[in-house]
Amino acid sequence: MEKKHLPIIDAPSTVEKGKPFLVKVKVGGIDGVEHPNMLGHWINWVELYAGEIPIAKVNFAPIISDGYEVTFKISLEESTVLKAREYCNLHGVWEGDEITGGAKKITVK
Repeated sequence: MEKKHLPIIDAPSTVEKGKPFLVKVKVGGIDGVEHPNMLGHWINWVELYAGEIPIAKVNFAPIISDGYEVTFKISLEESTVLKAREYCNLHGVWEGDEITGGAKKITVK
């Protein structure tokens, strides 16, 4: 079940202070196992945190498509760990860590 629910962050490890950069969050897709997106079973939202502070959120409606991937444009003033969380309407909240790719340390220079 983890392969289709865990959020995975793709972002640079080092960024410039105050300069916008892109953060991609993909839900599932590990080993090709995608999360369904249909009436009755879908991802309701994806959130992005800087440490424990929520900084971005995208809400979804149930439609038929292949996979979930969102891109956030953010800037940081200090080094932090970005964390992604998602909510499946059937299986609840899922949050990854640095080992699974659902969290990433970002160094600000």
